[in-house]
Amino acid sequence: MTIRILIADDHKIVLDGLKALIEAQPDMKIVAQATNGREAVKLARKERPDMIIIDVAMPDLNGLEAVRQILTDNSRTKVLALSMHSDRRYVTGMLSAGASGYILKHCAFEELAQAIRTVLRNQVYLSPAIAGILVQELSQPKNRRARKHASSLSSLTPREREVLQLIAEGHSARDIAQHINLSVKTVETHRRQVMEKLGIRSVAELTKFAIREGLTSLDK
Repeated sequence: MTIRILIADDHKIVLDGLKALIEAQPDMKIVAQATNGREAVKLARKERPDMIIIDVAMPDLNGLEAVRQILTDNSRTKVLALSMHSDRRYVTGMLSAGASGYILKHCAFEELAQAIRTVLRNQVYLSPAIAGILVQELSQPKNRRARKHASSLSSLTPREREVLQLIAEGHSARDIAQHINLSVKTVETHRRQVMEKLGIRSVAELTKFAIREGLTSLDK
């Protein structure tokens, strides 16, 4: 049985490298490639792949939001996060969104192949470095206390998070409206609601919040 895989990353060199390495495996095939989360959602709906390997920090729609949408549409697809970020908020965010594994981009291909096969067996795979970080975080009392307080991000709807990311990436209300098929007035309403929920008064503060919560990053 051939494992049908969709890969999503905003760097073409990464996509090309992943495709070459994965398709060297006799039982794996790349059925689609996406360069941002929104494209990944569309291609996942079209191709219905067995596995999606997706970056966390991508422009337009980040990996976390893309995974939420993909798994809402098709819960059978397995998701493996492949990222340069080892920060706890990225790892826990992706796992909470429904990803079954999280590995770092500097891993050897043998580890990636192992992660793919592990996840397809309905098991969770974490890079050793990631597992160590999570264990250390969970073992600290201050972090146990912090986890009792949900992130302000959880108060936002999926559409509000989507608009927040696009605002943080510098898009105007008109650009956002055209991009996600909403009216400018609706986008402005979402922005106002986001600011009210978060207690934020400026776009600059919104951008800082989005970066801190992992919705976007400085290199996007």
